[in-house]
Amino acid sequence: MKIGEVAAELGVEAHVLRHWEDVGALTVRRDGNGYRIYDDSALEQAHTVLKLRRVGFSLPEVAAAMSPTKSAAQVVVKAKIAALENEVVHRQQAITFLQHTVECRHRYLDDCPDCATFVRGA
Repeated sequence: MKIGEVAAELGVEAHVLRHWEDVGALTVRRDGNGYRIYDDSALEQAHTVLKLRRVGFSLPEVAAAMSPTKSAAQVVVKAKIAALENEVVHRQQAITFLQHTVECRHRYLDDCPDCATFVRGA
C-alpha cells in the first residue's frame, strides 16, 4: 500500500505517518524510487502506533514501546500503566470533590471545613 491508502485506512493525514517515521515510531521500506511501501508488517505497525497514541502514549514512548526487545518495551508499558493509574486516582479525587461541592450546604467553599480539606489535599 502507499502512504495515502494507509492514511485513509487509519483515519490520519499522510504527514502524520511521515512524522511517525521521522521520530522512529514507524519503520517503512522504500521502493527503488524512494516511495514508501507499506507491507503487511508496516501496516500492522502503523495500527499499533495509532492504538498506543490513542491510549495516551507520547511518540517517544511509542518508539520505546515498539522496541525489538520485550523487556525494554515492558518497562515503558509498565510506566504508562502506573501513570494512568495515578491519573485515575486524581480524577476520582476530583470527582469526589466536585460531588461534595454540588451537595455542600455552605454557600462558599471557604466556609466548609470539608471543602477546605479537599483543597489543602490537592
